[in-house]
Amino acid sequence: MNASGGDYGLWFLVAINSAFFILFAASFFKPHTRQDWRTLGMFSAFVVALFAEMYGFPLTVYLLSGWLTERFPEINWLSHDAGHLPEMLFGWKANPHFGPFHLLSSVFIIGGFWLLATAWPVLYNAQKMGSLASSGPYARIRHPQYAAFILIMIGFLFQWPTLVTLALFPILVVVYVRLAHREEAQALVDFGEDYRVYMAKTPAWLPNLSIDRAPR
Repeated sequence: MNASGGDYGLWFLVAINSAFFILFAASFFKPHTRQDWRTLGMFSAFVVALFAEMYGFPLTVYLLSGWLTERFPEINWLSHDAGHLPEMLFGWKANPHFGPFHLLSSVFIIGGFWLLATAWPVLYNAQKMGSLASSGPYARIRHPQYAAFILIMIGFLFQWPTLVTLALFPILVVVYVRLAHREEAQALVDFGEDYRVYMAKTPAWLPNLSIDRAPR
């Protein structure tokens, strides 16, 4: 398998796209603490691994080339479009950028960045005032920023799944959940009963949209 054609080996696109999404996330997340930088760093590793296969070298397609060629001999697996594996495997014949999985990925990615953008000002103002962040997205879920990164990664997996990012994803989710637990332990120290009441009313990850949880 030779992936040195025009569809791959575009390492400048790897660099440009990686930098764009990492800086875009950083502009909303605005890391300050060591833990913030760790969160962004893990997300950055996921993004770089993704675009390295999307534009640099299709490692996943290379490793699965025997099985893919045998099962789907009509597909040119060295083409860029073939990297949209969900569309290819489910027989989508049109442009994969307009396929159902790609469109679904856009919903997750845009939704994740929206959540990240709306959560940060609430947290920043609360930290500035030394108060509990419980309005905006924090009125619906306790960890909107970590949830946002998870949504974005899910979106990328729908769009362009790779063996590396599929392996990284559950690891990052576990790390984010542990970081969230660590932050909650500190919040219990800082806010005591107020945070216990907040925890009782507000889900950690999956919002209950049928209940008005806006602070009164």
